[in-house]
Amino acid sequence: MIRVTENLRIIRDLLDKAAVDAGRDPRSVSLLAVSKKQPLRAILEAADAGQRDFGENFVQEGLEKIAGSREKGLIWHFIGHLQSNKTRSVAEHFDWVHTVDRLKIARRLSEQRPVSRGPLEICVQVNVDDEASKSGISTSDAVDLALAVSKLPRLRLRGFMCIPAPVRSEALERQAFSRLARIADAARDRGLDIDTLSMGMSGDYGAAIAEGATIVRIGTAIFGPRE
Repeated sequence: MIRVTENLRIIRDLLDKAAVDAGRDPRSVSLLAVSKKQPLRAILEAADAGQRDFGENFVQEGLEKIAGSREKGLIWHFIGHLQSNKTRSVAEHFDWVHTVDRLKIARRLSEQRPVSRGPLEICVQVNVDDEASKSGISTSDAVDLALAVSKLPRLRLRGFMCIPAPVRSEALERQAFSRLARIADAARDRGLDIDTLSMGMSGDYGAAIAEGATIVRIGTAIFGPRE
């Protein structure tokens, strides 16, 4: 039996240690529990253990979980590839979107976000390794897209997100995350108020935190294998 509560405690301790090792305040790093393909009962257990932020990759699955946990007051992050025909559901029901990589998607989210819900929190997804098979805007165009997103109503630009290519050493992991951190610095130099770097998962969270991650996305280490 997967013990979600105990797993959460272990993961939080590991993230805290990684932050301290990097000379950072552990409170500057948030845990995003990636709950895709996990049962609602596991999410509710995590919520009862104090976890508030959950990430979903698929719109319909996420909507069902949002509806099934409404009384818990959870914060829902969309972290999957977002198609144009799914933007309305995300704009209406999610709190964050980490995967904006086209201005078209940002505009649709802006137009479809209910005023009553307040601004939708946005991260621009960057393809830090220029992988042809992976979503994300190029490193050279990331700041320009962020500037455009920042001007749209009913959205709040928070920062950048990446999913680097797998590598075999922490040094190479840190290089990829450093590229995203430098993009955030460049955005600040152009007047943007950036406070979020969504980067790092179960296998590379240490390198991500060392390079400034503020949100780390972890799933199976909390919930166990996906159904």
